[in-house]
Amino acid sequence: MADDVLAAVRALLPDIAEQAATIDETRRVPDTVVDALASAGVFRMLQPRRYGGTETAPVRFYEVVRAISGVCGSTGWVASVLGVHPWHLALFDDHAQHDVWGDDTSTLVSSAYAPVGRLIPVEGGYELSGTWMFSSGCEYASWALLGAVVTGSEGRPVDFMTVLVPRTDYAIRDVWNVVGMRGTASNEIVVDHVFVPEYRVKSNFETSNLRGPGRKVNTGPLYRLPFGSLFGTTVSMPIVGVVEGCYEHYLAAMHERVRLSLGGGRFVDDPFAQTSVARAASEIDAAILQTTRNIEELWECAVAGREIPMMLRARARRDQVRATERAVEAIDLLFKTAGGSSLFLGNIVERAWRDAHAGSVHVANEPERALAQYGRAAFGLPVEDNLL
Repeated sequence: MADDVLAAVRALLPDIAEQAATIDETRRVPDTVVDALASAGVFRMLQPRRYGGTETAPVRFYEVVRAISGVCGSTGWVASVLGVHPWHLALFDDHAQHDVWGDDTSTLVSSAYAPVGRLIPVEGGYELSGTWMFSSGCEYASWALLGAVVTGSEGRPVDFMTVLVPRTDYAIRDVWNVVGMRGTASNEIVVDHVFVPEYRVKSNFETSNLRGPGRKVNTGPLYRLPFGSLFGTTVSMPIVGVVEGCYEHYLAAMHERVRLSLGGGRFVDDPFAQTSVARAASEIDAAILQTTRNIEELWECAVAGREIPMMLRARARRDQVRATERAVEAIDLLFKTAGGSSLFLGNIVERAWRDAHAGSVHVANEPERALAQYGRAAFGLPVEDNLL
């Protein structure tokens, strides 16, 4: 099944590549492209079989994400983020899953996980208010997963939660006019004093400890995996894919280039250019190989029903942020050696450079905290991080 999705996606790539510049300029992925990805099965790969999904091994999902990102970073990012949310929704109470997929199993869910919302306990659930930035692909979704803090009677934080909210309960503000990943339409979501039933609210602490009511009905290995490992990889693989695709374009474009300075001569004969290509290729390979190894080992543990070691979770997080760093280092090498033409807006190398750097500022791609947590784990110290 995963091979079928990848084959279907590869057939779409020429058309997506042709639209990439327009996607960047108009700041959105066309509905026709999102519909085509849905028809190819991209958004069902991590969705429960009970609701029409395929429960695919996540390493295959990331293979698809990298392929899409290789021709358009914005489209790859939207595919990756919207594609992982069915997995997270599957951890919620089945009543919440039925609310979303009961009538239409193709329904999409966006997210804005920053805990900026305020949840006040009321009878039967909570009252939610807040404004969330950066909800990628929210205009294609009918529901949103939003981060919030439960406040007690004195207004102090009690718990950090993820809240499932229908499109009818929030407004979207078009504010996404940025330097890179421009087509992701990562706009603001606004909620004003909306009631949320208790079954549509899930504790982040519970999720990070691999617990949740959804696991009782979705018993496959996919739903035994850590949130941090899957979601973290979800926001690094589009960046790796962007740079991987740019690298292939760079090789083809530079092959016939003749220098007009530095003594002239063919670009491909320059040992400094050759060295840059080698370094960039090595960084890309390392990013892919390390993340693939970790996701496969996590999957093997889940399939076997074994407890997932904390050091494996910490290593997956370590290598996920390093994958982003490696991809950015590689695109910087390519951009620097591509010549003055790479400065022009619309150039493939220029757009890839912007997209990679823009994606790298996502909080899950911030390296220092993740690397410090790995160091703590390596020293045998306790670690506390919802993204592990």
